[in-house]
Amino acid sequence: MVIIGRKGTTPSATRPDAGTDLPLVVFSGVQKSFDGRTRVIDDLDLEIRRGEFLTLLGPSGSGKTTTLMMLAGFEVPTAGDIALAGRSIKHLPPHKREIGVVFQNYALFPHMTVAENVAFPLSVRKMAAAEAARRVERALDMVRLAGFGGRWPAQLSGGQQQRVALARALVFEPELVLMDEPLGALDKKLREHMQLEIKHLHQQLGVTIVYVTHDQGEALTMSDRVAVFDHGRIQQVDDPTQLYELPRTAFVAGFIGESNFLDGRVEEVAGVDVCTVRLDDGARVTARPVNVAGPGSRTSLSLRPERVELEGFGAPHENSLPATVRETIYYGDHLRVRVAVAGRDDVMVKLRLGGHVRPPEAGECRQISFRAADCLALDPRDPGRAGDEA
Repeated sequence: MVIIGRKGTTPSATRPDAGTDLPLVVFSGVQKSFDGRTRVIDDLDLEIRRGEFLTLLGPSGSGKTTTLMMLAGFEVPTAGDIALAGRSIKHLPPHKREIGVVFQNYALFPHMTVAENVAFPLSVRKMAAAEAARRVERALDMVRLAGFGGRWPAQLSGGQQQRVALARALVFEPELVLMDEPLGALDKKLREHMQLEIKHLHQQLGVTIVYVTHDQGEALTMSDRVAVFDHGRIQQVDDPTQLYELPRTAFVAGFIGESNFLDGRVEEVAGVDVCTVRLDDGARVTARPVNVAGPGSRTSLSLRPERVELEGFGAPHENSLPATVRETIYYGDHLRVRVAVAGRDDVMVKLRLGGHVRPPEAGECRQISFRAADCLALDPRDPGRAGDEA
């Protein structure tokens, strides 16, 4: 039995490799094809650390849910292996993996009370009634549903049903919990509230969580690390700050947060920090070379809207380009200004509101400027792929 305490306090006697730095889960060269031709998952190598909150993030069809289902045992890899705590589970049936799973649709039994739903994994394990009752009570208290055990699922709100599903996944004290878009059916306010609840619960228990979502804001809010999927491959695995500040590909830059893209060709690379790029309209800028092939190669420059200064709103930086204001959108705490620059008509600038500076108007010509360090030279983007839109 794995006894869950605060993070890092799981007794070493409960597993032979406790106290080591060995990953809890290892995917090695995993492939998955449903038709024998197209690979939904293509040579996946991934290590999941003990006690971490890892999110699998990507657009629909990117392979994140298939990866989760293979870990849960509901899908079998076509090739490669999956190890849990050092043991291959490739051919182990789901009920023998001792993994908690929370689905988007909750999957509660409507003919069972809340307590009976939460107790179901314990009854399958033939646990003694007294111990089962104690664990159910503790699990419901954990998700702030103490006193709800006698109610029926239909009497609960969506958020309460999701808490019941979470309690059921935790009640048998697994070391690993999988969550497949668990908040997708909730409204925005409740979704944001449940994000924090799950994050705090993870911090309290120290259980390893693998979480699937297509919502990049959710991933950044909740995760220790995020694995960004596209076309069956992981594009980057990193902590949220690194993913946002230093994306390694144009896809990641476009999918995580918001990014403007300016396309051009590398003219010179001066060490690891600076390169010169001639944009497609002929203008030259300096950028930070992150993922470029060298002089003469095509590149897409990624530039976050909040890192762009608009003339009249801040001090200019080393890169300066003429721009024409297309529209200004008021967001309460900031302005978003769409400008035409370097042959593109969709570059966004995010401006903080403050003072009595007059907002720019459509048709005005103003310079935009940005630092080379904030302009990342990446691989040439494919505008047809999800996440690459400017």
